[in-house]
Amino acid sequence: MAISPSIFKAYDIRGIVPSTLDETVARALGRAFGTAALAAGEKAVAVGRDGRLSGPALSAALIAGLVDVGIQVIDVGAVTTPILYFAAATLAASGIQVTGSHNPKDYNGFKMVLAGRAIYGEEIQALRRTIEDEAWTLAAGGSVRREDVVPAYVERIVSDVKLARPIKVVVDAGNGTAGATAPALFRALGAEVVELFSEVDGNFPNHHPDPSKPENLKDLIAALQSSDAELGLAFDGDGDRLGIVTKGGNNIFPDRQLALFAQDVLSRVPGGEIIFDVKCSQQLAPAIRAAGGTPVIYKTGHALIKARMRESTAAAGAPLGGEMSGHIFFKERWYGFDDGTYAGARLLEILSRHDDPSAVLNALPDSFSTPELNVPLAEGEPHTLVRQLVERARFDAPAEVSTIDGLRVDWPDGFGLVRASNTTPVLVLRFEGQTQEALHRIEKQFLALLHEVKPDAKVGAAAH
Repeated sequence: MAISPSIFKAYDIRGIVPSTLDETVARALGRAFGTAALAAGEKAVAVGRDGRLSGPALSAALIAGLVDVGIQVIDVGAVTTPILYFAAATLAASGIQVTGSHNPKDYNGFKMVLAGRAIYGEEIQALRRTIEDEAWTLAAGGSVRREDVVPAYVERIVSDVKLARPIKVVVDAGNGTAGATAPALFRALGAEVVELFSEVDGNFPNHHPDPSKPENLKDLIAALQSSDAELGLAFDGDGDRLGIVTKGGNNIFPDRQLALFAQDVLSRVPGGEIIFDVKCSQQLAPAIRAAGGTPVIYKTGHALIKARMRESTAAAGAPLGGEMSGHIFFKERWYGFDDGTYAGARLLEILSRHDDPSAVLNALPDSFSTPELNVPLAEGEPHTLVRQLVERARFDAPAEVSTIDGLRVDWPDGFGLVRASNTTPVLVLRFEGQTQEALHRIEKQFLALLHEVKPDAKVGAAAH
């Protein structure tokens, strides 16, 4: 069948409903994924969906496609993506979440776990080819059963995470699907919760659910200032990423969050590898070493970080991973998948030991840095351009050059990064300096190199 190749991204499938993604595509994906699951020895697939308006219809079509090829479907209903991951991990199943993640409301898509692994890259392209060739075999024996996994998920967290004292927090779910479960879970842990926009609404009437964008945190900051709450937590649309705001309105970016989580985890898993992506702060590796861990910098992408954590050869393994986009992966005491609500629970556990949570967060290593910057390009151009930049790059000592994912150059006082996005046709740039002067020097050097290769490149703040 004919299908838009553009919806098959590096780590998931994502498109605009109904122009590139509709129920016909969803049913075909169910047949293709079901075929791949059966080939991997899997008989059951858990299916969940976020709160988008197109979710129920796409989910129903996906389930029908899975049943068409003989899969036993476990329908877990409207849940966060991490709760779908939890279902797959605890019910001996593969899994698909129908979600548009943090994209605008007319988008939807699918995040997939096959035999315990988040699939990406070539495996996603193989699904595309199966759909195009209709290379599936219809079979009897498929079935659907409804299962509410939320009580087991809440019980699993509440039985393990313990708060040293009650802590009062504002939780902004942005009308995403975390609103249905996160506030109640934090209350079950003993926190006092002020709720903002917990009602799941795929129109996202208050603000877009993407805590990585400062403009989406304004309501949370205002609520902190007008209440006696100690901390603000914000979630993205499908609940796999966490935003953290201090009492004073400071946004604690994910690489600083990771420094705090690493200190805590490494107190119980000395020598463990902590995996993080190339966009993270230069301050993170020394913080991990100081806490007794082994820092490992790796490629950007939640599926890639998870894969690298599984491959860890350290004696203590990789108990924790994270990336600048906000995905935090706890393997210690958890399952190794990214979960904003679980990260929030672990944060409350740590901060409840202190009288002033904001002081703890503000004391984390910091620097001067740009937000993520983007250079829009033509489809297929970013990777070619990065190869040209790597070939031309000439940086004198003491600069350290890494080409694990694009071009990252570290100096004693800062770093610069340019890489090709795996999800949209843009270059991603980020710069950091220990001083403003260092930041400007590094940014100027990188932009000069970029304009050598592409004189008309236009750099702007990243848009999601």
